[in-house]
Amino acid sequence: MNPEWDGLLLDCRLATMTRSDTPYGLIEHAALGWRDGAITYAGAHAALPDAPERLAEHVARADGALVTPGLIDCHTHLVFGGDRANEFEQRLNGASYEEIARAGGGIASSVRATREADEGTLLAQSLPRARALLADGVTTIEIKSGYGLDRDSELRMLRVARRIGETLGIGIRTTLLSAHALPPEYAGRADEYIDYVCEHVVPIAAQSGLADAVDAFCERIAFTPAQTRRVFEAARAHGLRVKLHADQLSDLHGAALAAAFDALSADHLEWTGDDGVQAMARAGTVAVLLPGAYYALRETKLPPIDALRAAGVPLAVATDLNPGTSPLLSLRLAMGMACTLFRLTPEEALRGSTVNAARALGLDDRGTLAVGRRADFVVWDAERPADLCYWIGGTLARRIFVGGRSM
Repeated sequence: MNPEWDGLLLDCRLATMTRSDTPYGLIEHAALGWRDGAITYAGAHAALPDAPERLAEHVARADGALVTPGLIDCHTHLVFGGDRANEFEQRLNGASYEEIARAGGGIASSVRATREADEGTLLAQSLPRARALLADGVTTIEIKSGYGLDRDSELRMLRVARRIGETLGIGIRTTLLSAHALPPEYAGRADEYIDYVCEHVVPIAAQSGLADAVDAFCERIAFTPAQTRRVFEAARAHGLRVKLHADQLSDLHGAALAAAFDALSADHLEWTGDDGVQAMARAGTVAVLLPGAYYALRETKLPPIDALRAAGVPLAVATDLNPGTSPLLSLRLAMGMACTLFRLTPEEALRGSTVNAARALGLDDRGTLAVGRRADFVVWDAERPADLCYWIGGTLARRIFVGGRSM
C-alpha cells in the first residue's frame, strides 16, 4: 500500500494555537501528519487508524515533546551593513544619542555602511542573523528596507531579503521602509524626499514585486502624519498594504492613521491613546509589540496592553532586530521579554509569535497547526508551552520543519 502522507509525527503534545476552549489549543497524546508541504492531520493519536505507521513514508516519535507552529518574526530590519556596537559602548560611557548622531553615528552610520555594501556583501552579513532566528524556531521572517534611503539601495536590500529566503528555504515577507529617516542629501527637505519616495521608489518596488507591503516611521524625529499619509496613499495606489512604526516616542495618532488605511499592523505603540486603540479594533489592525527596543532604550512608558486587550486588538510579538535599538537575535527571548516587561501571558506571547504574527503579515496559510495550513512546525525540548517563555536563552528547538521539510 502506498503511503498517504509524506510524514507523520507520533507521541507529541500539540499546541495548535487554533480557536479552542483549551489553552493553546493543546492536544495531548497527539499526532501530526503532512503531505506536499501542508498539514493533513493534527489531532489525537488514538483517532488514527490501526498501524498508523502505514500512513506515511517517514514516521517519527516525539517522545511526548511539545510541537508548535513555526514561529513568525513579523517585524525585523535584518538586512543592513556593518553594526553599531561601538555606539552601544559610547552611550554606556556617557555619550548622548545626539552627540553620537552629530559625529556621524546613529542611523546615518547604518545608511552609509549599507549603501557601501554590494548585494553579495549584504547577503553575507545578513545570513548569520537569519540563521540565528531559524535556529530559534522562526520559519517566517518579515524584513524591512530603510537603511538605503535611495531607490537603488532600498531595492538592493529587498533583493537580499528575497535571497535569504531562497538560500535558507524559509518564508520571507518584504516591507519597503524608505520613509524611515531623512537621508543626508535631503537635509532640511523632508517633503521633497517624500515626493521622491512616492514617485520613484514605491512604484518600482511594487512593479518589480520586491515589496509585499510599505511601512513608515511616523514620529517627530522622522516623518509627520501628513507625510506618512502621502506614503500610504502611494502604496495604496500601487496595490500594496501598509504597516506603521506608530507612537513609539510620542502620540502623533499614528495608530489611528494606520487604521484609517486598513493597515496590517501598527508597531511599537508605547504612546498610543484610546482613540488609536479603538481605531485599530475597528479596522482589525494588529498591534505588534517590540519589547527588545523597549529594553535596549530603557524606556519606561508601557504600551496600552490592557486597553488593547479590552478592545479585542490582536497582539503580536516581534524582535525588531536592527543594529541601533534592538540587536536581538531570538524571537523566543522577545516572547519572554513581552511576558516580563509587558505582562503578557505565555499564551498571549506564543499566539503573538504564531497566529497573530501571521495576521500582521497578511498570511492566512500558517501560524496554526490545522489541516490545510503550511507544515511549518517546531519540535521543542520542552513539555509545556510556557517553557518557551520561561527559559531565558539556551537552545530549545529540537527539530524545525518548513513546508514539511526538516531544516
